[in-house]
Amino acid sequence: MLGNKKGLLLAGIAAYAYYKYNKMSAAEKEKMVGGLKEKGRKFYDQYVPSEVKNMFEKKGQTAGRTTDETGDFAI
Repeated sequence: MLGNKKGLLLAGIAAYAYYKYNKMSAAEKEKMVGGLKEKGRKFYDQYVPSEVKNMFEKKGQTAGRTTDETGDFAI
């Protein structure tokens, strides 16, 4: 019974977030996504071990991908 209430609560939160995101302007969406990307890069740089980073770099190079100056993958 309690599990159903948690699921319903999560579904309601997700629906509200979807509604708010759709009501944002393009500039607000870009600002939000840009902030998340920057936080993700910072987290990656601080907490991911260098061995794991090297694995991802090798995998990206073998797949024919390289990163551009922003750190995003360029094909």
